[in-house]
Amino acid sequence: MSAEPSALRGPLSSTRLEPTMLLEMYRAMVRIRRVEEAIAARYGEGDMRCPIHLSIGQEAAAVGACAALRPADKIVSTHRCHGHYLAKGGDLRAMIAELYGKAAGCCGGRGGSMHLFDDRVGVVASVPVVGSSIPLGVGIALAFAQRREDHVCMTFMGDAAVEEGAFHEAANLAAVHKLPVVFVIENNLYSVYTRIADRQPDRPLSRLADAHDMQRFLVDGNDALAVREACRSAVAQARRGHGPAVVIAETYRLREHC
Repeated sequence: MSAEPSALRGPLSSTRLEPTMLLEMYRAMVRIRRVEEAIAARYGEGDMRCPIHLSIGQEAAAVGACAALRPADKIVSTHRCHGHYLAKGGDLRAMIAELYGKAAGCCGGRGGSMHLFDDRVGVVASVPVVGSSIPLGVGIALAFAQRREDHVCMTFMGDAAVEEGAFHEAANLAAVHKLPVVFVIENNLYSVYTRIADRQPDRPLSRLADAHDMQRFLVDGNDALAVREACRSAVAQARRGHGPAVVIAETYRLREHC
């Protein structure tokens, strides 16, 4: 069995980070918020011909998680992907062009808001079908292991994604083969408009990690430093060949589902 799972709660001392890093993380969170607020303000004009899922309220989780990665590490995201894409360094102009269906978009204008990628900075894909991004992340980690590359894949998901069979199948494979993957669960308490209490049994999400014998970290998802610290530990163990880990970031979605 794995060691006793770690739990990090409350703010961490800023002295652990250089002032430059703290400022960069703050700027990244504000940038994501401002970009999405601008998208929301302009969506009613009718020129963005795609559904838009905003991550307003969840910026700290995205920025904290991606701050724990190296440039060569990869991420896979979900339908609510703007924050992850921007936090990992995705091209903002290409993202906005994609929302407007322009050829300059990161998918040539064919994918829309839920299909963002930027291979230059390690954003491999974002996939709208709930849970479908999880096996992609594990597949990337498997490729890293087979090639003996010193990289980690981080796959993001919401609390509803763990209700899909794909999560358990992917987690089992990752745990058995000790793959360098980190599962980041952004628990914003809702799936569309249904509360987690109406969808899942009364048990902490951390037990899902225990069931697959994976190290798990429970953090305040609105504390970017706590998320970064937990993800640094998870990424470090995955990179050392000690297998996958789960980071559960408890957060809240401030806007409507779509």
